[in-house]
Amino acid sequence: MPHAATVNGTRYTFPSLRILLARATPHRSGDALAGLAAASASERVAAQLALADLPLRHFLTEAVIPYEADEVTRLIIDSHDQAAFAPIAHLTIGGFRDWLLAEATTETLTALRPGLTPEMAAAVSKICRLQDLVAIAAKCRVTTAFRNTIGLPGRLSVRLQPNHPVDDPRGVAASTLDGLLLGAGDAVIGVNPATDSVAATTTLLKMLDDVRARYAIPTQTCVLAHVTTALRCIEEGAPVDLVFQSIAGTQAANTSFGIDLALLAEAQAAALALNRGTVGQNVMYFETGQGSALSANAHHDVDQQTIEARAYAVARRFAPLLVNTVVGFIGPEYLHDGKQIIRAGLEDHLCGKLLGLPMGVDVCYTNHAEADQDDMDALLTLLGAAGVTYIMGVPGADDVMLSYQSTSFHDALYLRSTLNLRPAPEFESWLARMGLATATPAQIPAPLSPALVGLA
Repeated sequence: MPHAATVNGTRYTFPSLRILLARATPHRSGDALAGLAAASASERVAAQLALADLPLRHFLTEAVIPYEADEVTRLIIDSHDQAAFAPIAHLTIGGFRDWLLAEATTETLTALRPGLTPEMAAAVSKICRLQDLVAIAAKCRVTTAFRNTIGLPGRLSVRLQPNHPVDDPRGVAASTLDGLLLGAGDAVIGVNPATDSVAATTTLLKMLDDVRARYAIPTQTCVLAHVTTALRCIEEGAPVDLVFQSIAGTQAANTSFGIDLALLAEAQAAALALNRGTVGQNVMYFETGQGSALSANAHHDVDQQTIEARAYAVARRFAPLLVNTVVGFIGPEYLHDGKQIIRAGLEDHLCGKLLGLPMGVDVCYTNHAEADQDDMDALLTLLGAAGVTYIMGVPGADDVMLSYQSTSFHDALYLRSTLNLRPAPEFESWLARMGLATATPAQIPAPLSPALVGLA
């Protein structure tokens, strides 16, 4: 079914939903690289007008990737809840935006989640301005739990990211101490390993778990190895709290990651069988990022933001503790500058929250992008206002293993202080018991002995 709109006397026609969504997307370098972007601002506005008039029901009759060719499409369609969708079934995308801004509440958005498809969420985000992306996401509330409770109102969690270029446990421990001293780590203490070996992963898992257990820290640890490595570690008795995996929004892109839905289900079952959670059993941790499917030539000529939203359907299937978009990590080929990164981060956060995910954002960029820390400060603050579940805490905001720029422990303190946000409640109580925090979020925690992680 073609879609059309007229702008400045010119009639623009879009022959499919896939093309309409691509042309309506605010400009970004990845869609231009793929030949999917609108050729002009006028064409983009025409596509946005046509998209705004499109009934939500249409998304249930036209798939951007055929049902027969893609297991993610099958997951989206087969799991759609018609009863949950019914309250908004009469709306267009434009009407849905108005409803989200004027009428939706936290309660109605929670009930709506099973009735939304990723393509619906992506579509409405394309016709939102930045303040819309913030205002709507701020209404969404998603709570998960393992050893603490993530996503409660008035809370901001932090992933403590103590990466090391050669996986030296002492280096990881030093960065872990640094983060704990500054109130980071309630989302997870999560290490990206430099090597994806079972031996190296197990060494780091045991060290982190020893620290956690010795000081009774109410958090979870994770070594972000491939899911198959995590499964082998579980088989060998390693202390695995969360199973991590990067995921994407097409079957072909997930295949390029060496995964499929069945493998993720196997990993979830293995982690659940360990029964290591104390206040909940959300055992999965997923990362995503706009452009990953395009970089694998697995995007099926669908724009990168719609593909990103489809990844959230994969995540939703497995009830994760944490999901985050690593928004600027893939590079300027996909998000060229600070403006595009800011927009993409807010889009991803909104779409994930609408679909019911505990959405965090790695506020980040690579050194060859046209972006700087001022851009990250702007996105960080906007995400805080939007109710982001968690952010990254990287020593000095400079990841020495992955070689990209993110947010520091002090950035998290800034956001908590400025917006009067607090850590997860169980972790906040631990910080107080350890003399690392008071009831005033703005106060920088007092020093703690290096003996905390055996460095002295």
